[in-house]
Amino acid sequence: MILVADSGSTKCDWMLINKGVIGDKTSTPGFNPYFCDEAFVISGLNSNKELVAASSSVTAVYFYGAGCSSPERNEIIRKALVKFFPAAEATVDHDVFASVLATCGDEPGVACILGTGSNSCYFDGKTIHHNNYGLGYIMGDEGSGSYLGKKLITHYLYGILPPAIRTAFEARYTMDKEIMIENVYSKSGANVWLASFAKFMSEHPNDPWVRQTVRKGFDEFFDLYVCGYADYRQLTIHFVGSIAHCFEDILRETGASKQARVGKVVRHPINGLAEYYRPRS
Repeated sequence: MILVADSGSTKCDWMLINKGVIGDKTSTPGFNPYFCDEAFVISGLNSNKELVAASSSVTAVYFYGAGCSSPERNEIIRKALVKFFPAAEATVDHDVFASVLATCGDEPGVACILGTGSNSCYFDGKTIHHNNYGLGYIMGDEGSGSYLGKKLITHYLYGILPPAIRTAFEARYTMDKEIMIENVYSKSGANVWLASFAKFMSEHPNDPWVRQTVRKGFDEFFDLYVCGYADYRQLTIHFVGSIAHCFEDILRETGASKQARVGKVVRHPINGLAEYYRPRS
């Protein structure tokens, strides 16, 4: 039995493949090794009944996750997986690999992530070429959920959020400087907390401030993560992640303005991952 996983910082999607048959998707909290330890991963796995029931039958785990960008970080996740699935060999790698497998297939292209965080990579049809981005929610993650949440919160606290969206925000949340400081500077998971406010923005897709803010974030993303690739205009630019999915119209508008050909926009790459690994079962 094979298990594949695609994890962001917020949520991790899992699919079992048993004798070539792909099971239903199931989910746990996200496991980003920059923000969690081995105990947190095992606790999250134990919270899922389907994974607990299959734990002794899984023989291989293919885990792709945000923050899995170095052997040391990957080992945090791998150790937890082999403890929880004692009969399995576990492979852990970066979530950009999942985006490539789910979108590019065997064709050259650029695979991008726009979810809680943001990243991209160039795939030449055989090899993935990394970039210099993926600097995290403090220094980077342009266009991501954490980026959008940060813009929403700062504009609100600065008192410059337009009246219509401010009224809607106050009807939904209680927010002040102390709440922000506690969640961003004192608690773990600040990136996930910030990204949670992107859902509110997605519920107001036609608000002028929301559209302007999303477009600015996407402009920055394309300028940094896409346009830096040689001959990007001749490549297909694919996207995975909730932010890309929720604001697909703005994403495609932005791509067109940069003369970039936007291809697939996939919210959850787990289905493509399962299809990729199914022949190996």
